[in-house]
Amino acid sequence: MAIRAGLILTALLALAPALPGAAPQAEQDLVARARGIHERVITLDTHNDINPDNFTRGCNYTMRLTNQVNLPKMKEGGLDVSFMIVFVGQSSPPQVADAFQPAGYDRAYKAAVAKFDAIHHLTEEIAPNDIELALTAADVVRIAKSGKKVAVIGIENGYPVGTDVNRVKEFWQRGGRYLSLAHNGHSQLSDSNTGEADNTWRWGGLSPLGRQVIQEMNKWGVMVDVSHPSKGSMMQAIGLSKAPVIASHSSVRKLANHSRNMDDEMLMAMKTNGGVVQMVALSGYVKTDPAERGPAIAALRQEFALPGGRGGGPGRGAGPAGAPPCPVEPPSPVAGVGAQGRGRGGATAGLETLTPERRAEFERRLAAIDRQWPAAGRASVKDFVDHVDYAVKLIGVDHVGISSDFDGGGGIEGWNSAAETFNVTLELVRRGYSEEQIGKIWSGNLLRVWGEVEKVAKQIQAGQK
Repeated sequence: MAIRAGLILTALLALAPALPGAAPQAEQDLVARARGIHERVITLDTHNDINPDNFTRGCNYTMRLTNQVNLPKMKEGGLDVSFMIVFVGQSSPPQVADAFQPAGYDRAYKAAVAKFDAIHHLTEEIAPNDIELALTAADVVRIAKSGKKVAVIGIENGYPVGTDVNRVKEFWQRGGRYLSLAHNGHSQLSDSNTGEADNTWRWGGLSPLGRQVIQEMNKWGVMVDVSHPSKGSMMQAIGLSKAPVIASHSSVRKLANHSRNMDDEMLMAMKTNGGVVQMVALSGYVKTDPAERGPAIAALRQEFALPGGRGGGPGRGAGPAGAPPCPVEPPSPVAGVGAQGRGRGGATAGLETLTPERRAEFERRLAAIDRQWPAAGRASVKDFVDHVDYAVKLIGVDHVGISSDFDGGGGIEGWNSAAETFNVTLELVRRGYSEEQIGKIWSGNLLRVWGEVEKVAKQIQAGQK
């Protein structure tokens, strides 16, 4: 009898979604539970690029700017912690002849210092009552509990270090708490993942100077970030570092075949190291086009004598020449701004230069490419959490975190700015993650690694390691 009653109850529960009002109430309950979790955990994003133009008295993060991360959007979406990035792009010969000479290093250093100064200006002078700079993992917890937002400084690309390893200590004193040895293009410290495109490498991993820099990072408590360097550099860094490392913004290569993502061997190495991989919500790293699509479009454009189609301009975080107007968001944002799809993109740029007949032929040929190798389209929060799921299943929930790469190319449908941060927590709840697990993924794992890096630094300084 008890068994039969149990079967009846199971059947009724299975039918519940079909009953009027059942599904809406269940959804409301799930959303309410997710909101409670979102408010209780510390939500931390390890990668948000900045533009110093938005850190002035007249134009700053206290305003709702058109960029993806600022204080109003952090408050709206419940994002507690922003790693604000000191990013300097990689210059290389022959385009920049003196890139690896004193003058080139000096330019990179000055660009980095301007971003350090901008972040300090925001947290110490512009909005000290709203946001505070964290220098330790414990600071993050303390500041978040106080109700303020938290800023942390990450350094993307070791190029500004130049050839002076003492700059590692200087950057730590300025507040830098992680550093990647390369970006897009080989640096004086490390090979970049971009070498995979033509299998051209400068160092075969880390340079001798890069190895010294990792030792200095361990000594001062700067987390080693392996997101942009090559796989060889990443593996060597793990072997050399006396502390766990992080990947500040990388996703899963099995799901999106991009050299910026981590294959299973790399993910397992991160687990063995005790580190953490921060899955990145940059659409092109969450969903990738078929490998054949890009070359096919490039060949088609070349055949029709069209320019490259990808555009150019200043590097991330670099404003245009002169004093640009403050990019304050209008009261009612234009629908779809900042959320463009990834479909054809630059494939159709410049078609106005073709005759009607040639344009029609180009469109016909492009349509054939679309049919044979369809574009991946813009990634969604569900696609993003697929990467979280994969990594959790492979290396465990203790080694997975979250990043956006906002204001540096990041953003997906449903999480296109800090204002939409709750949607990530909601999807994690839908997938069955517990509050404890969500707390680890959002910040606990990163803070654990940071704390271990601090501990190792103290041991090294005391001569104990």
